[in-house]
Amino acid sequence: MEAAPEPEPEPESTSPGFEAEDDEPQASLQPTAVDTHCHLFLMEEDPADVVARTNAAGVGRLVCVGIDPETSRRSLELAESFRGVFATAGMHPHTASEFDQTAGSAVEELLADPLVVAVGETGLDYYRRLSPAEDQERAFRTHIALSRESDKPLVVHVRDAWEDAMAILQHEGATRVILHCFSGDEDLAAEASRRGYFLSFAGNITYPGADGLRRAAAAASEGRLLAETDSPFLAPQAVRGKPNTPANVLRVIQALAEARAADPGLMMAQTTITALEALPGLL
Repeated sequence: MEAAPEPEPEPESTSPGFEAEDDEPQASLQPTAVDTHCHLFLMEEDPADVVARTNAAGVGRLVCVGIDPETSRRSLELAESFRGVFATAGMHPHTASEFDQTAGSAVEELLADPLVVAVGETGLDYYRRLSPAEDQERAFRTHIALSRESDKPLVVHVRDAWEDAMAILQHEGATRVILHCFSGDEDLAAEASRRGYFLSFAGNITYPGADGLRRAAAAASEGRLLAETDSPFLAPQAVRGKPNTPANVLRVIQALAEARAADPGLMMAQTTITALEALPGLL
């Protein structure tokens, strides 16, 4: 979950490379795209409608990311209710101070379910510091341990804390890492790729001032790129100002293709393959 984002859904014009109809991004292929990070429980629309429209747009899998034990349970309920929806379990750094033994046990219990495909989101957020840095670090290290023990990947939120986050990941020996809503530069993208981390880009890669993000996407190693929406936050430029929706992951894929001078269809296929590698529970 991105801190203090700007809500945004329904497109007015779609990115080139994908067909559109009824103001929703469309793909002419069978549903194949993956939104690796969304928050269905924060959306105002009925989840059934969101999932149906997302599938119709050509997005076959959604990862509904929990931000505390309660929303992690809700994410699992949604995964149990809708085919193609999967959950994660964890505590966002904003509420890391509340990550006590009870919360940790609740997350650990949820991780036993096969529909819960990852740990998190966790990490460090020094931009808002809604929890003290020491509490964020403590919770982060515990989530890394849970990732190792459950053999499930780690969804990492980092904002204005890259040096500390990368140091903790290395010190703790974290290997199965997904850097959600990647906001680093080219050098960080190259280093994360070298470590074998996955870099997940969101709708902000489409913003006019996001040249740095586009350069970072171009610098990442082949097979390390993921696409996400962080819905209902961070709607792409074409629909900015509206609540975001998982169907808009197609716009992110289009932007990744442009940043890497790649064919949009091939980028969709590649990000889907990479999502299945990063999140084996989606298979």
